[in-house]
Amino acid sequence: MNPFQTLRFAFGGLAANKVRSALTMLGVLIGVAAVILLLAVGNGSSQAVKDSIEKLGTNALTVSSGSGFGGSRSGSANGTKPLTVEDARALADPSAAPHIESVAPEVTTSQTALYEGTSHTVGQVVGTYPAYFKASNSKVAKGDYFSSDDVLASRKVAVIGSTTAADLFGTADPVGRKMVLGGTPFTVVGVLSAKGGTGFQDPDDVVVAPLPTVQNAFTGFGSVGQILVEAKSADATTGAQGEITSVLMARHGIKDPTALDFRVASQASLLTTQASTNKTFTVLLGAVAAISLLVGGIGITNIMLVTVTERTREIGIRKAIGAPRGVILGQFLAESTLLSLIGGGLGVAAGLIGSHFTIVGIKPVVIPESVVGAFAIAVVIGLFFGGYPANRAASLRPIEALRHE
Repeated sequence: MNPFQTLRFAFGGLAANKVRSALTMLGVLIGVAAVILLLAVGNGSSQAVKDSIEKLGTNALTVSSGSGFGGSRSGSANGTKPLTVEDARALADPSAAPHIESVAPEVTTSQTALYEGTSHTVGQVVGTYPAYFKASNSKVAKGDYFSSDDVLASRKVAVIGSTTAADLFGTADPVGRKMVLGGTPFTVVGVLSAKGGTGFQDPDDVVVAPLPTVQNAFTGFGSVGQILVEAKSADATTGAQGEITSVLMARHGIKDPTALDFRVASQASLLTTQASTNKTFTVLLGAVAAISLLVGGIGITNIMLVTVTERTREIGIRKAIGAPRGVILGQFLAESTLLSLIGGGLGVAAGLIGSHFTIVGIKPVVIPESVVGAFAIAVVIGLFFGGYPANRAASLRPIEALRHE
């Protein structure tokens, strides 16, 4: 029997049980689509975080309380000193930190904004200094930034993100209009350019106001959440990082460099941490998806065993008239491989189509290797899981097969 005849018999065998074959292929389809889609979601999440970090600005350094990621912010229980506005002022001293261009302490909260009956919950209300805009690479598209005078006078002015402007003011120009933020009236003086991006937090849903104004209205005059520092150049970030450490160690009375109560994060360290976290996340998603692909392979074994049992007499007749063992083996292997080939192909199509939709706020980014790998594994699974039923069929003795009822 030539390969063409083997394929023709295999198609005929699958067509004889259309529903059963379709359900088996559905298991493989779901497995392949899950691998492609979940890895794409993991990759898309990674890309969104990477874009957000890069949009902070090439020279930006972030100083936060705590000895590591997830560490204490207030530190009242373990003696950690919180960051203060005075810490930021010390970092802005050019004699102590010559590599630092500007410093912007930040407090962050979330509030509901109102404008002429329209309500919008702002994802991030930031209280800071004007230096924040340059350090965080936030550019104004309409109006202007607030000034140092606005900070000194604690004026109720704000620069809003493009999402906040669209949701709260619609098509109207927000500049010069008043909105009520958490019960306090603010005059909008500028609208930021859209940064875009995907993920759980919209970077354009933001209100930026003078630090003392936000502290007076919402957070109180205590510690600050973090300090955003801009180095004089990309090459100066390492020097600036060392100066930040020296200045804050002196202010916090820390002698041991291994016992810092703050952390300084540059873009490089943030990207390294993000890459490590994303790798774990993606491997986890891939493992979960691989289980569904394995279940699809077990389904192929189950269906092929049923097929061999149902066609035992047919196998006996073919062997009685001279069909060699290899022909019987090849026919059933061809059927199991066709199930995985067709199911895998449809799974690739479903995965690629599904990746065009936003999932839980994340735009999936397909990894080409995952498409090729998932399809190849599906084919291998068809061969592997079809091997036992095919070998069982090929090993049947003709006389026993013909006696089968």
